[in-house]
Amino acid sequence: MRDVFEKFLPNYEREHVFCDNASTDGTLEILRDIAKTDPCVKVIVNARNFGPMRSNYNGVMAATGDAVLLFLPADLQDPPSLLPQFVKLWEQGFEVVFGIRAQRNEPWLMRTMRFAYYRILTGLTHLTTPPGVGDFQLVDRKVVEAMRQIEDAYPFLRMMTFECGYTSVGVPYVWQARKRGFSKNSLTRLVDQGLNGIITYTNSPVRAVLLAGFAIATLAILYALVNLILGIFLYQKLAEPGIFSIIVAVFFFGGVQLFVTGLLGEYILAIYAQVRKKPVVFERERINFDNSADRTHSSGAFRKESGPLGPT
Repeated sequence: MRDVFEKFLPNYEREHVFCDNASTDGTLEILRDIAKTDPCVKVIVNARNFGPMRSNYNGVMAATGDAVLLFLPADLQDPPSLLPQFVKLWEQGFEVVFGIRAQRNEPWLMRTMRFAYYRILTGLTHLTTPPGVGDFQLVDRKVVEAMRQIEDAYPFLRMMTFECGYTSVGVPYVWQARKRGFSKNSLTRLVDQGLNGIITYTNSPVRAVLLAGFAIATLAILYALVNLILGIFLYQKLAEPGIFSIIVAVFFFGGVQLFVTGLLGEYILAIYAQVRKKPVVFERERINFDNSADRTHSSGAFRKESGPLGPT
């Protein structure tokens, strides 16, 4: 990122905020050494692992500039070389410049699952979100301030920018394969994050359950009428009267009740997390931050020294 700024963005002041999610592999010591020699580097150290979404959102809210690149994972699957192109589009007046993962260099099964999930999410939500959009987005200060007004205990960053609105444009790119190490974002956490996106940004599941319940009730009435006709007019006796009806009703409606209860539970858990009003993360320390200002004010990732948008 430093080389990109020096070569392609010399008129901009760089601010690079690292969010250390309670790492145990020596990352923090490396970041301390970098921060000692580079005042543009800032580090937020979480007290424990709060997951990528909460940690990332907390870092964005701590940024102090005219624009912010929401997420740049250290595995470099999202290429830093795209930032100058993002900035040019931002200078043209686009307030949200988002990357589109047009091609994913990852195993077929995971790629297919991601594709199916985002197709479902974008199809259910009322927001207009192109498929393949992640957190690799450059957003204007006004967008960050709008995001700050959304009090969400479990922020889903990639959809939050589209919820705020503003003018946007997409840039397709190739999502590179991870070259080193293994992601600690397990399948369980991925499912949790995926459910969070669906529960937060669409009420379609509840509507679908209501329609399904109506349809099931209608079919149950039709089934009862058919059995009544067979028993009264055709005298067909496949079992003792009522046996089939009881068996079908118990298992069928028992499954429906469990499904609806589980779905309502997801929404209740989301409401519970929201009303608790706890911080997104608990920080252990901050490095290279101005304690008098950076904890209460934020805007973006870098400042423009001069140019069409005016001085800082």
